[in-house]
Amino acid sequence: MDKPTLLVVEDDPEIRDQMRWALDDTHIVHLAETPREALAVMKRERPSLVTLDLGLPPHPAEAVEGLALLEELLAVDRMAKVIVITGNNERTNAMAAIQRGAYDFMEKPVQIDVLKVVLNRAAYLYQLEQEYRALQERESGESFYEIIGSSPPMQRLFETIRRVATTDVPVLILGESGTGKELVARSLHRLSARKAGPFVVINCGAIPENLLESELFGHEKGSFTGAHRQQKGKVEYADGGTLLLDEVGEMPLGLQVKLLRFLQDGLVERVGGREQIAVNTRVLAATNTDLKAAIEKGLFREDLFYRLSVVEIPVPSLRDRGEDVLLLAQAFVSQFRDELHSRVTGLSEEARQAIRAYQWPGNVRELQNKIKRAVIMAKAQVVQPGDLEIPWEGAMKSSPTLKEAKAQVEKDVVQQALICQNWNISRAAEELGVSRQGLHALIQKYGLEKTK
Repeated sequence: MDKPTLLVVEDDPEIRDQMRWALDDTHIVHLAETPREALAVMKRERPSLVTLDLGLPPHPAEAVEGLALLEELLAVDRMAKVIVITGNNERTNAMAAIQRGAYDFMEKPVQIDVLKVVLNRAAYLYQLEQEYRALQERESGESFYEIIGSSPPMQRLFETIRRVATTDVPVLILGESGTGKELVARSLHRLSARKAGPFVVINCGAIPENLLESELFGHEKGSFTGAHRQQKGKVEYADGGTLLLDEVGEMPLGLQVKLLRFLQDGLVERVGGREQIAVNTRVLAATNTDLKAAIEKGLFREDLFYRLSVVEIPVPSLRDRGEDVLLLAQAFVSQFRDELHSRVTGLSEEARQAIRAYQWPGNVRELQNKIKRAVIMAKAQVVQPGDLEIPWEGAMKSSPTLKEAKAQVEKDVVQQALICQNWNISRAAEELGVSRQGLHALIQKYGLEKTK
């Protein structure tokens, strides 16, 4: 393994030289005296390891500068392993550093042999994390275009995508709103022979009915008021590539006829035009509505349905994907931390419980939005349930105080003694080691009554 890169942040020049001399044979060592120098080296060299003296100028007797620098270093690379160096009586500061993301701490004077062991362990962990991160990116990024998931439903989805992508048949992608139907369509395109061609999306439910035909098939100059020039439609723009008809169930019946004709013969006729144009486009469709129910109501053509649904790909809802919800949540934390330059590194155990318990009616899109808000609003380094703004029973079931816990134990003991002595006050008082008056006071205090 190559020498790991180490940044030594220390304001004492003698200690800096000692560290360089002791570690130079096993590490690529960079030295910094001030927070400004340390941050510059961190950004330039991206060291995997850092030793950080918490007592830095201009306040070397305090840990304020060191703790602030720790957060700045981890903001540059959250994966870096920072070992903080503290005085003998500064364990509180060391614990504060660990809470803010430090890997470990050592007390002065530093024993080089011990430090080498800690650095070797940290370097090994850093390498493992980098390899795991690369594997995740390779498996979830390249193969399925940002679709993340390891649950059985998602593995079945990935296998279907692999099988269908290499064909040229129309595909109908089904699923609730927010499940990632467009990502599935993009994956089909990327894994197909058309991947070098365009990928074009048109939302059939977002465009007014009187404009949808022109958007889809184009128009000739002067074909209607406002048509000042010839315009290609989405179908033509997708020539040689893939066209996704999103929310296809919202397409008007009249336009469905024209789409069916294109699917049958591959010819397009622009609005106001007389020329038929041959277009080589693969058509994918997506919907969150029940098209068979729409057919029964006369809102969707049955022949078009069968043309579009040569293969159907159902996309599972988030609540049916098990632990994928945590995998996605952490991925979104990482994404938004980088985008928003946040110091948030992950999810608290309580936040994980809340995410697991919530049903996510808005699916992945809702999770993405909630995590983005949480990364913005979080006050700690990890997301808490309150940052997510989702219902959680744990928020209402706070831990009892010590006084409350003691009272509950006392009530249970008194009640058990009364039951065992068949509510004979004298014997129960003797068993509890209290007076009759004292027992009566306890019975009144806890509202105990003899059950019949």
